[in-house]
Amino acid sequence: MTDLATAKASALPGEEESSKRRQILDGARSIFMTLGFDGASMGEIAKAAGVSKGTLYVYFSDKNALFQAMVEEIGYIHRAATVDLDPREDIVPTLRLFGTAYMNVLCQPQGGSAVRTVMAIAERMPEIGRRYYGFIVSGWISKLAAYLEVQAAQGRLAIDDYELAASQFMLTCQATLFLPFVFQATPAPSPDRIANVVESAIRMFLGAYQTRPT
Repeated sequence: MTDLATAKASALPGEEESSKRRQILDGARSIFMTLGFDGASMGEIAKAAGVSKGTLYVYFSDKNALFQAMVEEIGYIHRAATVDLDPREDIVPTLRLFGTAYMNVLCQPQGGSAVRTVMAIAERMPEIGRRYYGFIVSGWISKLAAYLEVQAAQGRLAIDDYELAASQFMLTCQATLFLPFVFQATPAPSPDRIANVVESAIRMFLGAYQTRPT
């Protein structure tokens, strides 16, 4: 019996299978983040995960499928990190909460490696780029846009395009933080630095969209 056939025959459902998949994804992440998509091989991933190549192919048909699964997992982490925005809460503390949480996730130590790896292959594998954007960026935008729509309906903000306004705030929160981090020009920003930039982003956002008494 071949190694692949043996692995398939011994694959177990349920908790053990989930644990093995987790083991493989952990190994794959370390290799992809270190070597990039092109530099990674299924053999190196299997070695890092502590499994045989046959076992690896039981769970993932090829390197593309494995990388897409890793992107999905990053998306789950981002969704778990998003904050619930209470429409009854005031705008400033809500934007502060959202902006801080967003930047903490975006600038986490391995976050830059994930972005660089996806960007490097998105041109020739656009489905992975779309999946990464859909799992990560658009979820944050949608959540903030929904909150802004409620505030606009109550007359606190004057916004025509909620997703545009949400994107603008998020990009302003990234100013001087994310690009230097993702291009490895600076280390991950400190909590104090994130707080200062988010406060500046809030002031700019309210200057553009907060309604003025007549």
